[in-house]
Amino acid sequence: MQLLSIDLLGKPLRLEGSLAGWQQLYWDNQLVSQLDADSDRQAQTEHQFSLLSGDKELNCRLETRLVWQPFSLEFVATVNGETILSGQRNSKDIEQQVPFNPPTPERKFSLIGLVSLGMKALKSAKLIKVVLASASLAAYSWLFSFQFALALIACLVFHEYGHVRAMKYFGMKTKGIYLVPFLGGLALSDEKINTRWQDVVISIMGPMFGLILSIFLLVAYLVTGEMFFAGLAVFNAFLNLFNLLPILPLDGGHILKSISFSMNSIAGIALCTAAAAGGVVLSYSLGLTLFGFLLIMGMLEVVIEWRGRHHSHLLPLDRYGQIISAIWYVGLVAGLISIIWFFASTGDELLRLPLLILGT
Repeated sequence: MQLLSIDLLGKPLRLEGSLAGWQQLYWDNQLVSQLDADSDRQAQTEHQFSLLSGDKELNCRLETRLVWQPFSLEFVATVNGETILSGQRNSKDIEQQVPFNPPTPERKFSLIGLVSLGMKALKSAKLIKVVLASASLAAYSWLFSFQFALALIACLVFHEYGHVRAMKYFGMKTKGIYLVPFLGGLALSDEKINTRWQDVVISIMGPMFGLILSIFLLVAYLVTGEMFFAGLAVFNAFLNLFNLLPILPLDGGHILKSISFSMNSIAGIALCTAAAAGGVVLSYSLGLTLFGFLLIMGMLEVVIEWRGRHHSHLLPLDRYGQIISAIWYVGLVAGLISIIWFFASTGDELLRLPLLILGT
């Protein structure tokens, strides 16, 4: 991941590194210094390299003090022993940085390239949103009814709006919401995330907005007694609970992966595995067989990929972030299950359907 980007002698100086301990220093996008992977590396590091300015050789040095959790980076850049620049960075600076993207070489004209350009133009137009939304409305109307299809699309848009609000909170430019028939919706951004905290917040805010909507629908049902509000509330809760399953690319998969991959020790992944095992036992004891089975599958995926966590460009969560994310996730799951359970207890066969699915 990109740890530092400053201007040195009129050219960009960029430091990249990872939890594995490797660091690479680039000046004007040319590699000038490198440290091999070493998970036991001390916080204090030093990079030295030489540059030519006419006939004069410049001895450059970048000294850093790097702490991963909580993240902080102090740096001093010197040229021939004279300090040129110094400062420090924290996780907020990492969130706001624009990652370096190497320039793509120009391609000659081709029919495939022209078609690709046309597709990109189509995707960027508002027309594609209208087409997808219309197709979703037609598909859900065919499955249910026109009125319920409209309500379902409203639930999907409200869920995706939670993702959009989180993206905007982090200052990211968004492309809007796309509805995909039978697959739900997508909230797209023009920018990439830089930290796992961003990944957690953006991922969890969709189901969070879904829970808020289900609570409003629950209140509307209690006030009016209309079964339409009850059906929509339980169906919306079920969709958002499904989205919290710890399986990529679902929101729950991103959340659990961010928490697990931020743990820099065997004890960390063991604790996460134990927590997941507790969730599996609880799921089976409550009769939520499907939820417990998918929890096992999701955790296996996380454990398999855990070894490669050091090579991620995302800044890991600190201990506080890990705890807050886990509590937020568990509380959100509990809230959605409570709504499903409440409506199942009414005895209505249709309202019991989501709980029956979870018990299969």
